[in-house]
Order: sequence, then C-alpha cells, then structure tokens
Amino acid sequence: MLNDTPPLDSLPPAKRILVTAHELFYSNGIRATGIDRVIAESGVAKKTFYRCYPSKNDLIVAFLEYRHQNWMTWFEGSLTRHGNDLRAIVPTMSEWFCSERYRGCAFINAVVEMADAIPEAFRISHDHKVEMTAVIRRLLPASSRTAKADAQAIAIAIDGAIISVQLGTEPNAALRSLGRIVNALDTARK
Repeated sequence: MLNDTPPLDSLPPAKRILVTAHELFYSNGIRATGIDRVIAESGVAKKTFYRCYPSKNDLIVAFLEYRHQNWMTWFEGSLTRHGNDLRAIVPTMSEWFCSERYRGCAFINAVVEMADAIPEAFRISHDHKVEMTAVIRRLLPASSRTAKADAQAIAIAIDGAIISVQLGTEPNAALRSLGRIVNALDTARK
C-alpha cells in the first residue's frame, strides 16, 4: 500500500532521514515538522543530517520527489489491479481514502504550505498532477477526440474528492460523487 514504510534500521542514513521525513511531513504537515524531530526520529546525528540534506528545503524537495515516485507506483498498480480502465478509478481512490493514514494529497498540501517559499515544491506538485492526468489519459481510447479534456476533468474530480474527504466528507460519499463523474464521461464517450 501507499503508506508502507520499510524498517528504518535497515536503511542507510540519507534514506532513513527521507523515510522519517515522509512520514512526519505527510502526517503532521511540512511547516509543523521541525528538523530536530526528523533527526531524533530517524536516529541520525545532526551532522549526518546536514551532510545528507544541507537545508530543510532540500529535504522537502526530496520528500516530494520520493512521494511522487511512491504514489505514482501505487496509483498505476492499483488501477491495473482494478481493471485498468475508467471503472478502476473509484476502487483505486477507495484504497487510499479508506487507508488509516490518509491525510489528503501531499502535493496539494505542499502547495498550500510551501509554494511561495519553495518554488521547486510548486513545480514538483504541478508535474505530479500532470503525470497523474497522463495516466488517466491512458485509460481512455487513443482514438477519442475528447480524451485529453476527459482526463483533465477526471483529474480535477479526483482532486475535488481528495479535498472533500480531507475536509471530513465520508469517503463513500466522495467516491459516489467521483463515480458519477467518471461514469458520465465514460458513458458520453461510448
């Protein structure tokens, strides 16, 4: 699953720091998580931390790149497990929304928290959404004249469902709404 964490003691220091930061940044927020906490929970010395990540901004960028790789791997794998077509979107999002550790989209959260302070965070987050949309596009027939617009509409609906669940909407209600949009677009293209 998306939030599985390897055992920290088996990882080299830079990866241990990154995995720890990933867990803390995602669950508590980037601004709310100080470097001292990352150092303490990763079990590395302060000198080791700064040798691996010269600043918190460097760690934030590494966190977003790491999250992107993990999320995209999970997303594509889940879509495949659920049939690799438009109908796979809702059960895929259900896996994530119903996860114990769900806290919304790390990229939306990062833009809200850090985009003004770290332009690289905005770029990575933007690129993540572009890649997610491209994966959705591949679920549509190559011959479809509206595939690009349909993929964009579904990506925006997914982001809306993500935020809705993060704000307290019952996951099943958000998934039903997302399913209505996906089904309407699927039906319209047939």
